[in-house]
Amino acid sequence: MKIYTLKGDDGTTSLSGGRRVPKHSVRVEAYGSVDELIAWIGLLRDHKENKKREKLLIYIQSQLMCCAAALAFDDQNINIRKILPDPDCLSVVEKEIDTMEETLPPLNNFVLPGGNILVSYCHIARCVCRRAERAVFRLNKTEESPEIVNKFLNRLSDFLYVLSRKIALDADIEEIKWMV
Repeated sequence: MKIYTLKGDDGTTSLSGGRRVPKHSVRVEAYGSVDELIAWIGLLRDHKENKKREKLLIYIQSQLMCCAAALAFDDQNINIRKILPDPDCLSVVEKEIDTMEETLPPLNNFVLPGGNILVSYCHIARCVCRRAERAVFRLNKTEESPEIVNKFLNRLSDFLYVLSRKIALDADIEEIKWMV
């Protein structure tokens, strides 16, 4: 099977089930942003500092794949099964946030991203996650998406922020607080 079909040359793509939609549609933007986030999480997973988090990051990528599949689902096609994230995905991420926060100093200011390439990658992934979340909420203005997708993206951006702080702490990198 060839990877290229030539069907997208007209500016459309298929939802699961086969219905064609414009590549610039809000739905495609939403699951495309989630797809980009999956790649960023893969980049985070590739760093030795995250070796102990590898299973968790693979789990997060898998849940994001489920989010993308849910967003690409065509409600008009009753012959295909809707894929959704694991109902426990929120508690898994929340538990990880809580565990990391136990070791972090309290924070009363925003932190300027940077100080280490992996910390910066965490912040970039967080920003992509927030963009994906905004895209899903734009989609919700015209079409409904599963509530768990919205919640997972929101929780995941918090996780990525805390992960950046935890990596900075473990690597003894000073966090630069934003002061006005």
